[in-house]
Amino acid sequence: MPEVKENSQEFLSGVEEKKTTRFTDFEGKTSFGMSVFNLGNAIMGSGILGLAYAMANAGVVLFLLLLTVVAVLSSYSIHLLLKSSGIVGIRAYEQLGYRAFGTPGKMAAGIAITLQNIGAMSSYLYIVKYEMPLVIQAFLKVDKPAGEWYLNGNYLVIIVSIAIILPLALMKQLGYLGYTSGFSLSCMVFFLIAVIYKKFNVPCPFTDFSFNATSTTSWMNVTDPGGEEDPACIPKMANLNSQTAYTIPILAFAFVCHPEVLPIYTELRNATKKKMQHVANISIAIMYIMYFLAALFGYLTFYGEVEAELLHTYSRIDPYDTLILCVRVAVLTAVTLTVPIVLFPVRRAIQQMAFPNKTFYWPRHIAIAFILLLFINLLVIFAPNILGIFGIIGATSAPCLIFIFPAVFYIRIVPKEEEPLRSFPKILAACFAGIGFLFMTMSLSFIIIDWTTGTSKASSGH
Repeated sequence: MPEVKENSQEFLSGVEEKKTTRFTDFEGKTSFGMSVFNLGNAIMGSGILGLAYAMANAGVVLFLLLLTVVAVLSSYSIHLLLKSSGIVGIRAYEQLGYRAFGTPGKMAAGIAITLQNIGAMSSYLYIVKYEMPLVIQAFLKVDKPAGEWYLNGNYLVIIVSIAIILPLALMKQLGYLGYTSGFSLSCMVFFLIAVIYKKFNVPCPFTDFSFNATSTTSWMNVTDPGGEEDPACIPKMANLNSQTAYTIPILAFAFVCHPEVLPIYTELRNATKKKMQHVANISIAIMYIMYFLAALFGYLTFYGEVEAELLHTYSRIDPYDTLILCVRVAVLTAVTLTVPIVLFPVRRAIQQMAFPNKTFYWPRHIAIAFILLLFINLLVIFAPNILGIFGIIGATSAPCLIFIFPAVFYIRIVPKEEEPLRSFPKILAACFAGIGFLFMTMSLSFIIIDWTTGTSKASSGH
């Protein structure tokens, strides 16, 4: 009976939803599996390349503990969003903000989604800009580039945006991208398999070919003179240093997918809150396993020598390694195919803020996607130091989208008759919002410290 009641409530509130927002013309057409692929692809980002570095600075056990906590909190956050959505019959993040706090709530949610996802798309295209020329250079064995156009990252970003990203971003329905999402995830699975394989083929300590022999003599012997194992090749279970504090924000940002949850929920076939929660839990569980395995085997390959970007460390062994070159191509493919998934919530947020109560209109749909991609390309090409700005954006918008907004929307939207303010669920939601403010404060503090000390250590995990 509770399930029947839930479904009837959602059906009745759907009438209200139609009045509130008219961007739900494509409801109920996407299968369960495709929805898992789409949400998993929204979670998966370039942050997987930095998780081995995070494990090196936290230790295996502490990293696993933090990863587990963040995954559970992310699932709980989606539960809050779905519960709020089910009560008022709204499946748009911005409209939840409107229902909770009026126009200011709607604008805050829309702006946070726009900034966070533009930052994410820019970081993906930065990977294309800087990694693709190196891949082409390695495949063509060009040791000394002479200014060839096909080795210019700016040209390559434009070509990829026009030839691949724009056509996918023009899809009318997010569900259609399930196929590209599945392929993107398979590319990251290939990356994971390669990382595991390399663990058993790279000796520790490894020989660094990117420097001359005199700089690597200390890394030539696998054992100490006494015959004992080199201490640099012993994994640390827990580690505390100046970089350990960065692990929490990196892991928190690695699970950002919340702007995509409600659009995917809208398009899910025979959608209920319970079914969408299953989609979210399976997606998070898959990413949790992949994140841990990539971090573990990447760390156990290089230990303290692992760099913030894992693939760069492999290049120190052999820059022309065929397997690692293929992995680079797979990662480039994965991040490229993720951009259209991330663009959908931004377009929806812009439509909700600028064109409320409007029906679907192809010219507007195409124009927003084109202008967004043009803006992001200009940022990537002409603003080499924009990552510091997006660090600030990520440190503010990500905690809002994951922790603060879902919690405060839940507290405001769920009727007091159903759950009083002092009820356990609402107290738990308030604590959850407090965690978000803590993460925001920590992240901003780290970035400000980096700026004032002249270093650049903070990184987004997505």
